[in-house]
Amino acid sequence: MNQKEIRELIEFLIDKDIAEFELERGDVKLRVKRGGAQYVVSPQPMSAPVAHVPATAPAAAPSAAVAVHSASAPPAAPEPGASEVDETVGAHIIQSPIVGTFYESPSPGAPPFVKPGDTVTVGQVLCIVEAMKLMNEIESDYSGTVVKRFVQNGQPVEYGQKLFAVKP
Repeated sequence: MNQKEIRELIEFLIDKDIAEFELERGDVKLRVKRGGAQYVVSPQPMSAPVAHVPATAPAAAPSAAVAVHSASAPPAAPEPGASEVDETVGAHIIQSPIVGTFYESPSPGAPPFVKPGDTVTVGQVLCIVEAMKLMNEIESDYSGTVVKRFVQNGQPVEYGQKLFAVKP
């Protein structure tokens, strides 16, 4: 069972409002349990030791895909260092509402929607996050000046991951 199949299964379970589901296919056992604002996905090979890998997604956003990573995978983005904190103090942080791939422009070779130093308004498109082959435009929920972009073009992003810092 690959990651795409797991995502499709989770989307189906969300759509049908199924709280708990267990599947055994070949040597893979998959258990999905929803509760509150969190989903727990535990792929478990039946012949190997059990590796519990939790992944989260919001209950109110069924379009959000749940990423399943191996325990040895590196974190998606490092936490900001001391030098980054200074320029974002007092800034409004715009976070990714879904799991997917970050794109700074509408197409390859096109200029980015915004870059640090640009002034943005509420509702202005900041970037695209592709999730399950759907291009989701991420709009600003705050007016001000973009002071920092936290992710690189083409980088995978998680739900709630910092995308931009905007100061009034």
